[in-house]
Amino acid sequence: MTARADGVPPYEDLAAAWRALRPQGVRVREIACVGAPRTLLAAELGDATLPTVSICAGVHGDEPAAPWALLSIVRDGVLDARFAYRIWPCLNPSGYAAGTRANADGDDVNRSFSRGGTTPEARAVLTANRDRRFVLALDLHEDYEATGAYVYEPLRSGFAPYYADRIVQALDDAGLAVQAFDESFDLGVPFGAEKDVYHLERGTVFVDYEAEIRLFEGLPGSLALMYRGTPAAITVESPRPRPWDERLAVHRVAVTAALARAGTSTAAARSRAGHG
Repeated sequence: MTARADGVPPYEDLAAAWRALRPQGVRVREIACVGAPRTLLAAELGDATLPTVSICAGVHGDEPAAPWALLSIVRDGVLDARFAYRIWPCLNPSGYAAGTRANADGDDVNRSFSRGGTTPEARAVLTANRDRRFVLALDLHEDYEATGAYVYEPLRSGFAPYYADRIVQALDDAGLAVQAFDESFDLGVPFGAEKDVYHLERGTVFVDYEAEIRLFEGLPGSLALMYRGTPAAITVESPRPRPWDERLAVHRVAVTAALARAGTSTAAARSRAGHG
């Protein structure tokens, strides 16, 4: 297979690299996208009795560093062993192959997780996850406009931020560029809605969970997981214009920091429950 026009390795190389991780204990399988001639890779890692974290990448096919960063995180043993993992290495293979944001049907998979899923990819994920419970969900993206990395942290009413400060501090400590926002930055919501949905700080978009649920008819996978009971769902955005290795590093640092924070809260909860 040849590389994409932008020089990114083809999807077949990504899928083969995931299958090559089976000797490391990574359980990789293909999930059918009902109603479409394509499949999604799903990977499992860790002791199933442990609290489980969901991690996905590649829901937009023109954000290629995120899937390769996720591969490197698993391949290099970066994941925190206090958790088990359900991993979606690339949620939009047809878009990845074409280098497009949308899937082969022209749909934005990231806005298709409502009502049981409105794309074949979303339906496959929601069906596979229907009996799973997660303590954290991580969704890896890239942003064409960004000059630095940033994260989205959705907050329910009465809940304080928990992950963003740790992630931004870790990015700073690693010497990676962090996004500073101004009024011109496009967050992809209807004009005028930003002030009702988002609160911006350096490197962080705090999301009013209830307001975004009301605003968008088609939910992203992260909010759909929260709607189904996942306590926190963090989206990481690497800056698409930056060098490839830097974009990979953003995701590696952010995922590691988020898991470290999750590990602290999970250990505390288990201790309170008499398990630690």
